[in-house]
Amino acid sequence: MMEHRDPHRNATLCIPVRGDPPSEVLLGLKKAGFGAGKYTGFGGKVEFKETVIQAAARELEEESGLQVSEQNLQLMGLLLFLFPAQPEWSQAVHVFLVRTWEGVPQESVEMVPAWFAVNEIPFGRMWQDGAHWLPPILAGERIRARFLFHEDNETIESLEIESWDTTED
Repeated sequence: MMEHRDPHRNATLCIPVRGDPPSEVLLGLKKAGFGAGKYTGFGGKVEFKETVIQAAARELEEESGLQVSEQNLQLMGLLLFLFPAQPEWSQAVHVFLVRTWEGVPQESVEMVPAWFAVNEIPFGRMWQDGAHWLPPILAGERIRARFLFHEDNETIESLEIESWDTTED
């Protein structure tokens, strides 16, 4: 898999789902740190000498206890988050759907996992961007998106979303 060449740091987000098409999604309530108190997928920074896909599998296991093989990570999105008021938060996030894994979701130091029906996702308790990118990804659409956050680091100032043919990259 090609590495994203954007100057922002690379990060990952894994979204475990049940059903085809997905009927349930596993999200985690962040206990501390960046995004504390919000529901989100499982992921984090790509470490030095680690590929994006290796980071995705590692972060999923660290945060939820679920073990996934790299071939079971389906790249569905590339999201660029820009925080002009907090530039160190800006990042390019590679979003993976996960349909097959080993283990049972367990609370970790960072996250409390919870299953939600796709029509009951708690968007009001997530980052504002989630309502824009998660539904198309759960519907099977690969997307690229860019979110520019306002000075409050919460409100979306502007956004762009487009379909993404991953064979182009």
